[in-house]
Amino acid sequence: MAGLQFPLRDTPPTAPALRAELRAFLAEIGRDWPPIVPAYSWMGFDREFSREVGKRGWIGMTWPKAYGGGERTALERYVVLEEMLAVGAPVGAHWIGDRQSGPLILRLGTEEQRREFLPRIVSGELAFAIGLSEPDSGSDLASLRTRAEKVPGGWKVNGRKVWTSSAHCCDFMIALLRTAPAPDPKAKHQGLSQFLVDLRSSGLSIRPILDLVGQDGFNEITFDDVFVPDSLLVGQEGNGWEQATAELAFERAGPERYLSSLPLLTEALDDLRAEPAAPEAAGRLLARASTLRQMSLSVAGMLQDGHTPAREAALVKDAGNDFEQALPETIRRLIDPTRTPPQVLEMLGLMTMVARSYSLRGGTREILRGIIARQLGLR
Repeated sequence: MAGLQFPLRDTPPTAPALRAELRAFLAEIGRDWPPIVPAYSWMGFDREFSREVGKRGWIGMTWPKAYGGGERTALERYVVLEEMLAVGAPVGAHWIGDRQSGPLILRLGTEEQRREFLPRIVSGELAFAIGLSEPDSGSDLASLRTRAEKVPGGWKVNGRKVWTSSAHCCDFMIALLRTAPAPDPKAKHQGLSQFLVDLRSSGLSIRPILDLVGQDGFNEITFDDVFVPDSLLVGQEGNGWEQATAELAFERAGPERYLSSLPLLTEALDDLRAEPAAPEAAGRLLARASTLRQMSLSVAGMLQDGHTPAREAALVKDAGNDFEQALPETIRRLIDPTRTPPQVLEMLGLMTMVARSYSLRGGTREILRGIIARQLGLR
């Protein structure tokens, strides 16, 4: 059984100039952001911000120019992601489309789908959601029951999706649906297909779910005889499981899996310098972040080379989630609230609540560790 591999990679020679451009842009556009913006990081949804990012060519950077992309490298794109996450920019309106929906359409979509959707993602005009989890099919995703029944000209969809981030703000969702019964209980992954679903379709309703902070970032979606035309089937009918799981390397190993809490550390550094125990603790946090960065960069390089490092991505997400969730608690123990500025305390309170969800998004810790254990021959 092959082990896990993380070949060393580095950012390209163009990185310093690109970073300087990004930092100048973010300093200007983010000067009035309240603490809740960096607290939500890449889950923050701001269409106008995404349009500005699109104007500068920072969405769809690696895609062909024929579809509006920049034909730049995955590691240049990584630099953009790092800088956005370092300040907690509200990238949610273009994040999913850029990270996985667009690459899926580029790889498996029809030419009509590519020309219809990709340029609008690149411009920041089109926002995507992920339609995977269901009320009784979260970690056991293959047991999903939302059905797409063949009808003339398309498919009739009935069922529910849940925990769909920002669906109430998005335009489309790529949904994994059951198009045929599973042949037996051990082959639940068969008979699944992916579809582009217009979130304004007749018969589709979206109910926001409030989180601990009182924000409605998650949603439950109900399909009641929703019609999806044949032209919106993505890839091959019945091949949805393989297609959806191939996306997970894009979803699980990006820098958002370890940098979501970093703006809090940056904001609190001046106050931490006055605390005797802070230098060692901050050093440990930064050392962990550096290690996770190398692992994440390695996966980005493998993706750039055409590989599908799903297991390495699972390890990055699991280790990164541990780091992201530990950071707010570490800061809380180190600071003196009587000497800490209100904006730091507000961000700390918000991130302490938001961080609870990090180990659920993109696959629970238990599922990820099962994937890693299988690769290492432990189960």
